[in-house]
Amino acid sequence: MSTANNNLQLLHLRHLQIQCHRCSSFSFSCPRSSSQSSYSLSLFPSKCSISLSGGSSCNVVVKCVPKDFESEFNVVPEEVEKTEDISNILSKANSFLPHVVLASTLLALAYPPSFTWFTNRYYAPALGFLMFAVGLNSSEKDFLEAFKRPAAIFAGYIGQFVVKPLLGFIFGTIAVTVFGLPTPVGAGIMLTSCVSGAQLSNYATFLTDPQMAPLSIVMTSLSTASATFVTPLLSLLLIGKRLPVDVKGMMTSIMQIVVAPIATGLLLNRLFPKVCKAIRPFLPPLSVFVTSLCVGAPLAININAVMSPFGLTILLLVTMFHLSAFVAGYVMSGLVFHNAPDAKALQRTLSYETGMQSSLLGLALANRFFEDPVVGVPPAISTVMMSLMGFSLVMLWAKKKK
Repeated sequence: MSTANNNLQLLHLRHLQIQCHRCSSFSFSCPRSSSQSSYSLSLFPSKCSISLSGGSSCNVVVKCVPKDFESEFNVVPEEVEKTEDISNILSKANSFLPHVVLASTLLALAYPPSFTWFTNRYYAPALGFLMFAVGLNSSEKDFLEAFKRPAAIFAGYIGQFVVKPLLGFIFGTIAVTVFGLPTPVGAGIMLTSCVSGAQLSNYATFLTDPQMAPLSIVMTSLSTASATFVTPLLSLLLIGKRLPVDVKGMMTSIMQIVVAPIATGLLLNRLFPKVCKAIRPFLPPLSVFVTSLCVGAPLAININAVMSPFGLTILLLVTMFHLSAFVAGYVMSGLVFHNAPDAKALQRTLSYETGMQSSLLGLALANRFFEDPVVGVPPAISTVMMSLMGFSLVMLWAKKKK
């Protein structure tokens, strides 16, 4: 049997089954020797055609038509391959998220009207959409498995309402005693540390470790539900001011932003899998766009507070506060769960949970219950820095995983 025949048979029988999952044709080259001017080519299956080109080498192109042999050779038509390429491009949109977040921040600083239209009334539906995307890519089993990890859930709760308030108290005290900032600035930093977890931490976890997203959602939902009595208690202990919190409004917010969208995504995934498969590739670019709005809008709306005389110093303090919280969540969970099979993924999840919180809630509380508007400056800056730092970690950890 000739060299070309041997190569073709080997490529066809041994490799075609794998290669033809991605293409409907393949080619190879074989040297043309002076002693051999013709080739005997046997093809299997018979629904294959070849074309030869001469010269110093023999170029063989084999095209297969999947009819009688579809069950044995899964050849993907060119149209399907193009569709898959488009889907792959769309699904990779998440990799641009940190860059989009940075661009949104710069645009909000340079031209605030580009985001000021995205007021607080749109924020809850936007977060709900992100939770819907998580639900559509999850299953009921994932959430049931999350509840089987009470130690991790408790660790996330400690990070939210023990570690972070302690760091808030430290940096709030430093702001007043070391930097000589007004007392309301310190109160604003402490207030920021007392609120519940942010839904954006769930989305950040989903981008880095999708299998941990249900656990992150359970942690955030628990901290949000209990914030109705924990946040006023912490504010009383740290700031000395009792803050009445709308319990009914907060529970309604949880239902609208977290429970309902995730349940809808899970239900669609179970009842209409083909529909979900069709819309799933479009979710990443839409989620990136929505996230950019959630980051740019608070900065644009509160631009005067951010650009206040104390803005730069507060920016430094808030950045250090969040950085310390991210590091504390990562290190402490590493010490506690170092023997867990998914220790690194759990560390990243708890880092997000500890480092990111609902700064918008802190801003709302500051504007409503404090007479001095300066109290609202730290939560406003926190909204931006928390998002920037969180999604920068998404980019960093995603690259490390690769």
